Amino acid sequence: MTGAAEAWHAMGEADIVEAFGHHPEIGASLDALSDKFASTAQWASSEQASVAAATEQTLLALRDGNVAYRERFGFIFIVCATGKSAAEMLLLLQARLGNARDRELSVAAAEQGKITALRLAKIGAS
Repeated sequence: MTGAAEAWHAMGEADIVEAFGHHPEIGASLDALSDKFASTAQWASSEQASVAAATEQTLLALRDGNVAYRERFGFIFIVCATGKSAAEMLLLLQARLGNARDRELSVAAAEQGKITALRLAKIGAS
């Protein structure tokens, strides 16, 4: 396990939820991502590229699903979007809405861990 992974696994709920707050929402405007997350906007844009090609119906469902998810769990929907279509992410979001909060926090933390590992690998390759 890398130092980053060890640190992530040692964090408490408040730290994990705070980290989620620095992550762009799936389906959010890519222009807004560039403004808010300038240092990782290029990565986030490429990771979420399939959302840009999604149908309007799927985008609206992602938006509405994100609102329902945030209201239910108190944090944004986190998924490692690399290689997933917008429709696949929507299905994951809808399925995870049925989780208990503690289970969902664990699932979302694992997804954030995957995202972090991918980004650290990109830094290492630079």
